[in-house]
Amino acid sequence: MTRKNPDDSVREEQFGAEENATVSEDATQAENAQKLDSEKEESKPIDVHEFDDIELPPVDYSGYSKHELVETLGLIIENRPTAEIRDDVERIKVLFYKKLKLDADERKTKFLDDGGKIEDYRAWVDSDDAHVKHLLEKYKNKKTDYNKIQEAEKYENLKKKYDIIDKIKDLVNREESINKTFHDFRTLQNEWHSIGVVPQTSLKDLWENYHHYVEIFYDYIKINKELKDLDLKKNLEAKVLLCEKAEELFLEPNPVNAFRFLQDFHDQWREIGPVPLESKNEIWERFKEATSQINKRHHEYFEKQKDDQRKNLEAKISLCEEVEAINLLEIKNFRDFDERADKVVELQKMWRTIGFAPKKQNNKVYQRFRDACDTFFEKRRGFYSDNKEIQLNNLQLKTELCIQSEVLQESTDWKSTSDALIKLQKEWKEIGPVPRKQSERSWKRFRKACDHFFNRKASFFAQLDTSYEDNLKAKLSIIEELEKFEPGADVHAAFERLKELQRKWTDIGFVPFNMKDEITNKYRNALNKEFDKLKIGDEDKNILKYKTKLDNLKANPKASRKVRNERDKFFTKIKQLESDIVLWENNIGFFAKSANADTMIREVEEKIDSAKKMIKTLEEKVKMIDQSGLDD
Repeated sequence: MTRKNPDDSVREEQFGAEENATVSEDATQAENAQKLDSEKEESKPIDVHEFDDIELPPVDYSGYSKHELVETLGLIIENRPTAEIRDDVERIKVLFYKKLKLDADERKTKFLDDGGKIEDYRAWVDSDDAHVKHLLEKYKNKKTDYNKIQEAEKYENLKKKYDIIDKIKDLVNREESINKTFHDFRTLQNEWHSIGVVPQTSLKDLWENYHHYVEIFYDYIKINKELKDLDLKKNLEAKVLLCEKAEELFLEPNPVNAFRFLQDFHDQWREIGPVPLESKNEIWERFKEATSQINKRHHEYFEKQKDDQRKNLEAKISLCEEVEAINLLEIKNFRDFDERADKVVELQKMWRTIGFAPKKQNNKVYQRFRDACDTFFEKRRGFYSDNKEIQLNNLQLKTELCIQSEVLQESTDWKSTSDALIKLQKEWKEIGPVPRKQSERSWKRFRKACDHFFNRKASFFAQLDTSYEDNLKAKLSIIEELEKFEPGADVHAAFERLKELQRKWTDIGFVPFNMKDEITNKYRNALNKEFDKLKIGDEDKNILKYKTKLDNLKANPKASRKVRNERDKFFTKIKQLESDIVLWENNIGFFAKSANADTMIREVEEKIDSAKKMIKTLEEKVKMIDQSGLDD
């Protein structure tokens, strides 16, 4: 492809000279729009990447457990765009391996404290470690694929634009009418503007070639002055509109969004052709003035972020000083230590509510706070260790509970013995600490006696029903009926028939123990398959499937704790969703001033509707748990 030498002069003769000068002005304005910041490098202009290192208030993962960190890492890698999660992935990775190392150190210390020898110690392998490595590898591959796609698209766009240049170049060899040729030229221009970004290294050469052959085209067809002036007028109108849009950004409440929109306007400015010579400087100065003001707001915004982070640093230093002051106190009893421990935990919670400090100090102040907290809890452990007499007395009390539980472990009075053991478990929790070396041993002894009784109880009730085989046949019959089930045209009637089959299944007693899981899975799969066929709402399907789950749990004597925990999670989730709805409803009022308020309001309203549906489903599940009696 022939490319223009920047040193070549432009031929000036009659109208051709005037047109060439105008098109050269277009190239100059496009280059000015593209390089607005780089041309002022010595005066340090605001650049889109200048504040990449400034940490906006992101999610604080420091309070997450290892497992929560792994789950969160998997969710953001799976669901969020690769380009947006780099910082989150890095922070989660650092926190995870810190917690992993802390766990490893504690396990090693415990091993040695329990009398183990260092040469016998074997490093503990955490399954979450392998999971994290797998997720990080997955993220790395996604990031590589994303970068390859972006780069390939840029080079494809570059090829398309050079193809258009070749087509413009060939227009001068056409023997068609000027109107037809000019129409084709306009079509190529529109196609040029519709193509996306190209590699930055090729941009200057691309634009020089494009404007070179545009100049040749204008010179070739010797477009009449009136049509040319009309074209220049349209370009001026387009640039005036861009100036107005840029000035409207003064009202955009988010300076970062305003700055990003401005970059788009600069790209559009470069794509627009030349304007009348007498308007060239005026329109450019207007656009440049708007740019300066938006850049200034952008700069001031990040300066405020820096100021906020300095205030966060001061708040965090204050928390460090509070914990350090507690460490200087002379604490002489368990109660005072517990009170101070509650205070330290409260300070830790406050820490998590404070945003980031400046990057250079953030890790240092965190380490200072961590060290202060570690010092306190180490001091408390030392106090507990020094007060062996109290701990020995606690050990005696717990040993007596072990003896009582061992006396009861062979009992067949299932009800009263269950109550007695539960009472002993509550007493166990109320007794204070015991010497560290005996803590695990005494607990295992007590736990063994309790488990022995409750396992015997479970086995007894699992074998109590003498009609297991009949029950098995009845349940197999229901499964067979489900597998042959025909819903018919009446969805509601089919729905009621399925509910009746659910009721029949629930009324049937136990089946042989070795068949319980298999028969339950077959029933659940067959029932869910039929529910999925019905055209009913997802919420109804969800509730019905959960009812099936609760019915199956009734056969498990150990299910009550699991169901209680699940009920607590549902209740917590309901409260969280209610809080989110209040927050979202409040936020709608702030969106009214935004340029894209309708879109944001619609998105928030969809979130609110989804949350309300989820609350309704969760409330129904809680109600079903309460009615099942499994949480007693």
